[in-house]
Amino acid sequence: MRHDRRNHTSFPRIEMPVFRFFIHLITSGVLAALALLVASWTIPGVKLEVGGFIVAVAIFALAQGLLAPFVFNLARKYASAVLGGVGLVTAFLALFVATLFPGGLQIDGVVAWIAAPVVVWVVTALGGWLIGGLIVTRWLDKRDQTRADLRAVQRHDKKRGAATS
Repeated sequence: MRHDRRNHTSFPRIEMPVFRFFIHLITSGVLAALALLVASWTIPGVKLEVGGFIVAVAIFALAQGLLAPFVFNLARKYASAVLGGVGLVTAFLALFVATLFPGGLQIDGVVAWIAAPVVVWVVTALGGWLIGGLIVTRWLDKRDQTRADLRAVQRHDKKRGAATS
């Protein structure tokens, strides 16, 4: 973070990479919650406890975020033909990790263990594409363009002011 010297405030300005990281973090949490809810509503054998919902979502999102690069690199190195299945494998592993913590997520039965990663993967992939790609990215790009336009106007005004002095 750096201080904005133009308006002499003592509030630090958040740099764009940090801001984008927080947007990504919030988006991942919302999509994880939505995916787990959809899985629990649509798949018999998938139970999501109300009391452990937040813990289950946090653990799932954290596990998915940490495991995705690891699984991708393993698949790329040893089995490049299955790169398309990385999301499914990551969803399965993240669901498994989330079920290790009692009071949150429970998955019972082979059919539930097969269907849950598919449903979770579809919801997070489509949600990530819709929220991340269409809404958040466009909003951030528009905001960046507005800031660039404002800086250009300020530079132009500054040059005009210097020329008339």
